[in-house]
Amino acid sequence: MEYTKLVAYLNNYLHITEIADYGPQGLQLEADNPRVQRIALAVDVAPPVVNAAAEWGADMLLVHHGILWRDVTRLAGPLGERVRLLLRHNMHLYAAHLPLDAHPEVGNNAVLAQMMGLSIRDWWFAPKGTPLGVFGVLENPMPLAEFVGRVETNLHTKSRVLPHGTSQVQQVAIISGFGADQVAAAKELGADTFLTGETSHANYWAAADHDINVIFAGHYATETVGVQALGQHLAAQFDVQVKFFDFPTNM
Repeated sequence: MEYTKLVAYLNNYLHITEIADYGPQGLQLEADNPRVQRIALAVDVAPPVVNAAAEWGADMLLVHHGILWRDVTRLAGPLGERVRLLLRHNMHLYAAHLPLDAHPEVGNNAVLAQMMGLSIRDWWFAPKGTPLGVFGVLENPMPLAEFVGRVETNLHTKSRVLPHGTSQVQQVAIISGFGADQVAAAKELGADTFLTGETSHANYWAAADHDINVIFAGHYATETVGVQALGQHLAAQFDVQVKFFDFPTNM
């Protein structure tokens, strides 16, 4: 399909222009390629990712973490290398950061809740004005170990668990990526368990202070689900092929 139509659809579906972020989202790099048939999906933009996508024949790389953050002043060094590599392979780059965290259907947090069997009751944590995290409830409580097993099985990850809450999990707050500094806010929501990605020494004691279970499942692992769900959505809507390129950082 024409790349301009695909970009317009993504912008509208993800509310790209309506959600504030830490850098410009949407089409970050435009290649000299009028049509898109193959869309590579990934969490990050890095040379190994771009090369693997190019070997597959991707026309577009669709990622969660793009290349434009805050005040970019020069296309040099590692950033310049990424730009040159994408252009060399004639590949568009589309990024959706907070818009993909916040999306109610294919967003990281909504998909995580669905995977864990939670019914979403509320949205929370709005660092840029749009709530990104979800608060959900299990119909039937389950032991913490069983819930952790569900997380690890679905995300293909190994979690770090701070078991300072109840032994049974039912009310769960979720923030994909980095949410370690939101333990107190998760407890205030009424959560007995908080699922997030990346851990932090500075927030280690917060779980004990607030009597809550905290599951750190990995920044990367918790943010693989949104791009894959978005890719499946695009494949169902349009005559395009999608493929997820898994380059875990184990962080």
